[in-house]
Amino acid sequence: MKLPKKLMLLGSGELGKEFTIAAQRLGNHVVAVDRYPHAPAMQVADECEVISMLSADDLERVVSKHQPDYIIPEIEAIRTEKLLEFEQRGITVIPTAKATDYTMNRDRIRELAHKELGVRTAKYAYATTLSELQSAASEIGFPNVVKPVMSSSGKGQSVVASAVEVETAWNYAIDGSRGDTHKVIIEEFIDFEIEITLLTIKQWNAPTIFCPPIGHRQERGDYQESWQPAQIKPVGGASRNENRLLAAQAIATQVTDALGGAGIFGVEFFITADEVIFSELSPRPHDTGMVTLISQNLNEFELHLRAVLGLPIPNIIQYAPSASAVILASKNSDLIYFSGVADALSVPDVDLRLFGKPDSRPYRRMGVALAKAETTELARAKAVEAASKIEVVDR
Repeated sequence: MKLPKKLMLLGSGELGKEFTIAAQRLGNHVVAVDRYPHAPAMQVADECEVISMLSADDLERVVSKHQPDYIIPEIEAIRTEKLLEFEQRGITVIPTAKATDYTMNRDRIRELAHKELGVRTAKYAYATTLSELQSAASEIGFPNVVKPVMSSSGKGQSVVASAVEVETAWNYAIDGSRGDTHKVIIEEFIDFEIEITLLTIKQWNAPTIFCPPIGHRQERGDYQESWQPAQIKPVGGASRNENRLLAAQAIATQVTDALGGAGIFGVEFFITADEVIFSELSPRPHDTGMVTLISQNLNEFELHLRAVLGLPIPNIIQYAPSASAVILASKNSDLIYFSGVADALSVPDVDLRLFGKPDSRPYRRMGVALAKAETTELARAKAVEAASKIEVVDR
């Protein structure tokens, strides 16, 4: 393969920023596209465009202008039927236009996994009105989880403990929905031992490979900490779940094979005492995978790039138990700086990524603290300590 290639990112947040850096290190040209100016990836890209990615006309305009070799979606709210059209015209969409279309909506990927592939998922139902949600909640039982079929970073997701909370959950889900659909999914609440992300690297002409599993903790439906490796111990018995990590890898391979293409997939699972339950899938680097910026010889962004371009991926080596902890804003502001950076970096074996977002709002993720240590528990404690020293304040 001859480099450079021209890569067009649809969505230019913090994940896109790290991917852009990885792409440029191998000489590629990146066009960063998002719905607002000065997005993180735009700050390091070769070119940028501000458009509505739900507008077929806007997408047509920027693709015709830049003629990318690859279109790489980073967010959910995209007019995916236009991606199918671009693919038919010979532009490679990552991982494929079909995969992007399926995974932009939770209902499509859930139907593929559960109904077409027979993969174990949480019990679920859909609703397009409050009355439909109330009926589905009564059938599934309480507690349950309600979230939009299209959203990101946990927006619109809530745990519903009783029937009196259903209307509040409906309103929250609709407010947090991205795109132009008013549809929510309701799921049974899984009492899990651990929730993991299995970074699954699907290659064009080589076997699917995996990073060590990543554990994560959520609040408000959004990740707060992640750590690698997550401990998944074998369980007894002769069933498929005798080794739950192997079971998760088998399911991840099955689902990503059905989607096709190449690139990294963030495949999420609930791990219970005796089951591996498929949760969700993102066809791109995953926010919990930011821990790989400190934990591995090749981080998830470098792995995504190599898989996309068909470049060799040697052994993935983990340096040490590692963790990440998010740095959140507490208020609305468009004049931002960070205090406590020196204090955070005084913690041994700690690094920071401050994303450079142009404005803040309560609970918006503005950065991440990264740490490694002799044990996962120590790494988590160090990452949380470092993150707690950072404050997002007005200039």
